[in-house]
Amino acid sequence: MTHAVIELDQVSLGWRGRVAVRDVSGRFAPGSLTAIVGPNGAGKSTLIKGVMGLIAPLRGYIRLAPHLRNSVACLPQVGDLDRSFPISVYDLVGMGGWSRTGAWRGLDDSEHARIEQALEAVGLADFSRRGIGTLSGGQLQRALFARLLMSDADILLLDEPFAAVDQATTEELMQLLCRLNEQGRTIAVVLHDLELARQYFPQTLLLAGQAVAWGETANVLTPENLHLARHLCAGDFL
Repeated sequence: MTHAVIELDQVSLGWRGRVAVRDVSGRFAPGSLTAIVGPNGAGKSTLIKGVMGLIAPLRGYIRLAPHLRNSVACLPQVGDLDRSFPISVYDLVGMGGWSRTGAWRGLDDSEHARIEQALEAVGLADFSRRGIGTLSGGQLQRALFARLLMSDADILLLDEPFAAVDQATTEELMQLLCRLNEQGRTIAVVLHDLELARQYFPQTLLLAGQAVAWGETANVLTPENLHLARHLCAGDFL
């Protein structure tokens, strides 16, 4: 059996006495491309925070492969960002390289080249000196993708990266993710668009406060499983 890069063992997550995700077990295989889907309130973002180590499990264990513990990068929800913070697109993207440079060291020529390449890859080469507060929603998501590219991490976790993004931008950024996956990176993406999951993601985790199904996308996104997920989130079977 292939060793998992992320393994969840009876994991429950929450805060302030509220359990948002309960008893989830499963594994992300090396090089997998997984959609994390479910109704609103299903615990999708909470699960991402748990894997990132931002919240500790109430019960159970989250294990990352030892050689990859320092090679995880996350693209947060746009709503979690303070767009009034006075930072340029260039500097925002450069923050993705802090694992190599540290927060306070200057950037050498190779890091400046990485930033330029990342901006070019997402179509923002002409936006580098603009403040992030001047960007549209789609442009900001492109900048966050560029920051993700700068991390050069082996595990990429993205929380609703296509929210409020038009179809053309979604397709471009999805193709970029597919290329990163083809390079061997393990990628998990929180999505609301089930058709996008069916089109691009071989694996899917369907959450509804618990794991309704986890496996091949066609076997997970069945009418029966989706119906159960909706009812679980509505509290009908809790």
